[in-house]
Amino acid sequence: MNESFSGSPSLLLGTFTPRLDDKGRLILPAKFRGQLASGLVMTRGQERCLFLLPMDEFRRMYDQIRQAPVTSKQARDYLRVFLSGASDEIPDKQGRVSIPAPLRAYAGLDRDVAVIGAGTRVEIWDATAWETYLAEQEAEYASTAEEVLPALRF
Repeated sequence: MNESFSGSPSLLLGTFTPRLDDKGRLILPAKFRGQLASGLVMTRGQERCLFLLPMDEFRRMYDQIRQAPVTSKQARDYLRVFLSGASDEIPDKQGRVSIPAPLRAYAGLDRDVAVIGAGTRVEIWDATAWETYLAEQEAEYASTAEEVLPALRF
């Protein structure tokens, strides 16, 4: 596994545009394979994308979610949606993972996809949906930097 930042796992970074094959399989970008080779969890993300989480990151997120009180309807709803669509996968020797049909339908994935490194997770988007999202967000990017990262000076 690649490491940086004082021994912590490498951040998952970059944008890649592979295609799904006829069986709904995705060849993971080579840059991500090391961190996902031993297993990952694929589940619904926000904004109609999919999250691919290294197993340790999935466990960390699950542990955080389950800390919410069972009396919280919002927490129960989130946990149900997050886990009900989850699929644990191990990439094959070619670095491919199968994306289950319900997850492909949720994210509107057909053939052309965008695979985004988002720090501790990978996101899979329909390529057109990603382009639309990015175009909408780029206009706000500069103006929100100060709110999101108040300590940084650009």
